[in-house]
Amino acid sequence: MQIIEQFKTGAFADPATPLGAFIYALTFAFLAWIVGRALRLAVHRILAYDNRALVDRTTVRFLAQLAQIAVYLFAFISYAHLVPALSHLGTAWLASVSVISVVVGLAAQSTLGNLISGISLLLYRPFNVGDRLQVATPTGTETAEVDSLNLGYTILKTDDNRRIVVPNSIMASQTTVNLTGNDPRSLCSIPFSIACNANIDQARAILLELARNHPGAKKVTGCPVTQVSPAGVVLTLGVWCSNVDAAYTLKCDVLEQAHQRFVHQGILLPFPRTTVTIEDAKGRGGRPEPVGGMDRE
Repeated sequence: MQIIEQFKTGAFADPATPLGAFIYALTFAFLAWIVGRALRLAVHRILAYDNRALVDRTTVRFLAQLAQIAVYLFAFISYAHLVPALSHLGTAWLASVSVISVVVGLAAQSTLGNLISGISLLLYRPFNVGDRLQVATPTGTETAEVDSLNLGYTILKTDDNRRIVVPNSIMASQTTVNLTGNDPRSLCSIPFSIACNANIDQARAILLELARNHPGAKKVTGCPVTQVSPAGVVLTLGVWCSNVDAAYTLKCDVLEQAHQRFVHQGILLPFPRTTVTIEDAKGRGGRPEPVGGMDRE
């Protein structure tokens, strides 16, 4: 009955009454949700129609998230000033602001650190959304593309569609290799092992021919001998490619084609050999015996 009477007298529009305070709370929350959703839709619409990359996607998404938080804070502050019961608590809030700031600072130091680091990443711009990075992770060094930069974390997407979530504080402090930069070219280094008695000049000529004829090769730097050991000779083919994906494709193609050409033209490949010497109880050596079906020396 009391609620009905308040509706009849128009008390529901008075923020000083409990019903009025509740209705105003719902109204401000709904308006804040509408404005926040409008911001999200506007950002998605701008990025969807930006085919020429005229808008900085990293900055727009980050600022959109800050704007949404600002909308909810503004709605709460406006509501607190409108409701007398909350405005009367202002004195108590000011008296305890120092204690609250210390408690919040200790409890949310990691979150605040990530937020500040995110702002620094946005200002200094070591990378953008869409860049390929090499980062250190618990599983080792990973190469991934920057999917998004939000208030707390940087989201990376690997080539096998895994998501790497890195706190902004770590992204701002660790050493990161940006594989995109202003020059997207990538140097593809492909090592080939041949037997010690194989024809080095013939093998080098085959590798250089395959590299020059590949559509993904931009410039062939050479194919020098980089290692000589009892296990064989290593030739390292160097090729500049347009990007990382082209370099990976070239490496796979040249490895396969080179193996086929080497086998067809009789270029010997390294073959593992193991020699075991068996000694009797007096330490006298016997003849070497083969192990595991491998050749004997």
